[in-house]
Amino acid sequence: MISSMTGFATRKGQAQGHAWVWEIRSVNGKGLDLRLRVPDWIEGLEPALRSDLGKALQRGSVSLSLKVAAEGGAEGLRINIATLQAVLRGLSEVEAAARGTGLTLAPPTAAEVLAQRGVLEQGAGLEDTAPLRAALLADLPGLLADFHTMRRSEGAALDRLIRVQLDRIEALTAEAATEAEARRTAAPLALRENLARLLAASEGLDETRIAQELALLAVKQDVTEELDRLGAHVAAARALLDETAPVGRRLDFLVQEFMREANTLCSKAQSMALTRVGLDLKTVIDQMREQIQNVE
Repeated sequence: MISSMTGFATRKGQAQGHAWVWEIRSVNGKGLDLRLRVPDWIEGLEPALRSDLGKALQRGSVSLSLKVAAEGGAEGLRINIATLQAVLRGLSEVEAAARGTGLTLAPPTAAEVLAQRGVLEQGAGLEDTAPLRAALLADLPGLLADFHTMRRSEGAALDRLIRVQLDRIEALTAEAATEAEARRTAAPLALRENLARLLAASEGLDETRIAQELALLAVKQDVTEELDRLGAHVAAARALLDETAPVGRRLDFLVQEFMREANTLCSKAQSMALTRVGLDLKTVIDQMREQIQNVE
């Protein structure tokens, strides 16, 4: 069963005198892009989370946020002096640069300074944050389980839609084979008529040479290989959908091969009916590509 790269989950927990709220969401991406907003006063938390998420996820642009508060309200709040001084130095540099250009900036309020990340810490009064970090990491699998459940649910919907599109591609490939056979039956007569008109209108032409060129043209217009490859691609895509491992990258590559064969079919069509089928194939393949872009 495939999984979607789109998902969302939230979870609450409490331990070690603290309560917390997780929130994780993701959208499609070429690789795995992790964006974390977690308390920096819990030593070693972010690297541990990145490691666990990297093992649990393969692809997607994933955003994880964690809010931790000491039970009992604002207890444990304190100002991180080092961060505050760094923020104030940065403000001074900005004000000096502005004055150099003739600009005067409004002074920031204390609330605005405190709002800067890391200035006001909650729970930072803990001397040892290791037990809290361990409790949070122990709670992460529950969040990821809910997250995976939603992504698999989205993936099931994608699976059904992609299989319908593969059925449509298979039907259009069969229709293209029928039209190609009809064109093949009519082609010799058309070639003979064209050759007769050409010989009647010209003198001194090598009839054998012309016949050879027309025969070569007929070979170049043959679409048997393209239709065979389209059928093989349909079978390969269905096999990938049945795998348990993430297959999004391979499906993405395969859909490019689908489109290449459809483009070649259109370029070789030389008939209105076969061209129409080729264009229908390209439409379905492009719709399938949009869905596959969401597969992990």
